[in-house]
Amino acid sequence: MKIAQVREKNSPSELRSDTFTGRVWGNRVLTDPAGAVNVNSVFFEPGARTHWHRHAGGQVLYVTHGRGRVRSRDGSGGAMAAGDVVHIAPGEEHWHGADDNSLVLHLAISLGKTEWLGEVTAEEYRRGAG
Repeated sequence: MKIAQVREKNSPSELRSDTFTGRVWGNRVLTDPAGAVNVNSVFFEPGARTHWHRHAGGQVLYVTHGRGRVRSRDGSGGAMAAGDVVHIAPGEEHWHGADDNSLVLHLAISLGKTEWLGEVTAEEYRRGAG
């Protein structure tokens, strides 16, 4: 048996803040130095969310725990829950995060460069619940 260690032992989770609203922790699972693919395990407290962003090659979210929300600029998207897989097309502006009464943990597989945009407003977050 072989176990591939994805993190250094005793290394803390990163508290992320520059491109998130609320308390969000992340653990790097796989980082490609060329930037072609990056995989992170991301934990959002209730109400926490990313800022608007897009990925050159798209993104896949695999929700492992809790309930959350995901929305595109065109208003598509909706609720996501443990077991759901979300595919976001290349260049699609979107945000994702926890529902207002649940945590959410997802594995984020990001392809290509990530471009961070503006903060998701409280009204945009509220509309994301419907």
